[in-house]
Amino acid sequence: MKLQAKYILLVGAIVWLGACKVPAISSKQENTSVPAGYTNSQDTLNMVKLPWREYFSDPNLIALIDTALQNNQELNIMLQEIEMSRNEIMQRKGEYKPFVNLKAGAAADRAGKYTWDGFSEEDLKANPEKGPKYIGDFMVGTYFSWELDVWKKLRNATKSAAIKYSSAVEGRNFMVTNIIAEIAASYYELMALDNQLEIVQQNISLQSNVLKIIKQQKEAAKVTQLAVNRFEAQLLNTQNLRYEIQQQITETENKIRFLTGKYTPAITRNAAQFSTIPMEELKTGIPSQLLTNRPDIRQAELNIAAAKLDVQVAKANFYPSFSIQAGLGFQAFNPLYLIRPASILYNLAGEMVAPLVNKNAITAAYYNANAQQIQTVYTYEQTILNAYTEVLNQIAKAANFKASYEMKSKEVDILLQSVAISNNLFNSARADYMEVLLTQREALESKRQLIEIRMKQLSAKVNIYRALGGGWN
Repeated sequence: MKLQAKYILLVGAIVWLGACKVPAISSKQENTSVPAGYTNSQDTLNMVKLPWREYFSDPNLIALIDTALQNNQELNIMLQEIEMSRNEIMQRKGEYKPFVNLKAGAAADRAGKYTWDGFSEEDLKANPEKGPKYIGDFMVGTYFSWELDVWKKLRNATKSAAIKYSSAVEGRNFMVTNIIAEIAASYYELMALDNQLEIVQQNISLQSNVLKIIKQQKEAAKVTQLAVNRFEAQLLNTQNLRYEIQQQITETENKIRFLTGKYTPAITRNAAQFSTIPMEELKTGIPSQLLTNRPDIRQAELNIAAAKLDVQVAKANFYPSFSIQAGLGFQAFNPLYLIRPASILYNLAGEMVAPLVNKNAITAAYYNANAQQIQTVYTYEQTILNAYTEVLNQIAKAANFKASYEMKSKEVDILLQSVAISNNLFNSARADYMEVLLTQREALESKRQLIEIRMKQLSAKVNIYRALGGGWN
């Protein structure tokens, strides 16, 4: 017996060692280093601390954003994903607690005549006093099972689920930031289009008056039909431009309706305020603040923490699992006997299960978990780099288009003066109609470009706030 016990222990040790052998993997540590500043300045004042209601002070825009935060379908879909993440935590918590189930059952059985059970049944019919008149099976009881979380596999899975829930919340915050930025950018674009349409309408009126004068001069033989045709063609071109802008207005309004999740009949705005919208002084802080201000960076960081726990969960699959099962209840062939003490049944068992041969499935899951952990590190580093690059681009955009707007404003003033001068010279026969045409065309295009530059300025105002991580809080 002692010799047998030794062999049993030896086999058990070999099984244990074979089961617990874990393949080697190589992990990766995230790099969180960022430059000290965006420029030579290292001022920590950051405009991201300003709430979005103060940063976007237009009441019409604020109303649109409020509507979107309540009704945007994509945001509401994300909220349901967060709810599912919360439910997963509940599920994971339940996995490492004992399970107690109530079980009740009833069954009837009749064996074939030409089987051993059938002979017994025939015997019962011949001698009823030997047993029941029928064969049945009735039972009621409770069953207990509990997997012992020796290697913290279940607890680590619960922690991972909790971290993923927090990650989902950060994903929702990042979506809020993007929705606010998209609505603000579309709103400013709509105001720009309104201003462009107004300029086109003014030019249509101006060119219509000039065309009348040209026709009168043609009748007086001062100009030819060629001049009339050129002015009329320019008028038609400007009128056609109006339809293009109206189509852009329609599409932008519909985009805002989609973002707000409402079939709003009209998008209220005051286009006259387009040129007077305040441009805040850039206070971008320092790059290290992005790590706490940007929800997508915090989400990527949480994903790393969850992935590391997932690796530990996958690793625990190589180790033996231990469980306890127990049951207590009543069982009898007649339901009347269930309440008798002699019908009591109980069982208690312990179980150890360990993988020994063909561990390909758990090995592959382990390698995949490690690869996902490395992937989350790269994603995190990429997210930081992307955030830093976005801020740099928007800083440059704000500075360049500010200078461009000032220069283009001077160009517009000069061209507007030139339009008046060319008209006077043409009326006094000191300039030909081509000079008038070109000057009007240049003035119209220049005024449209001025509005586009202003829109890009406002786009930088929106995107610098978003890039710094503003809006979600």
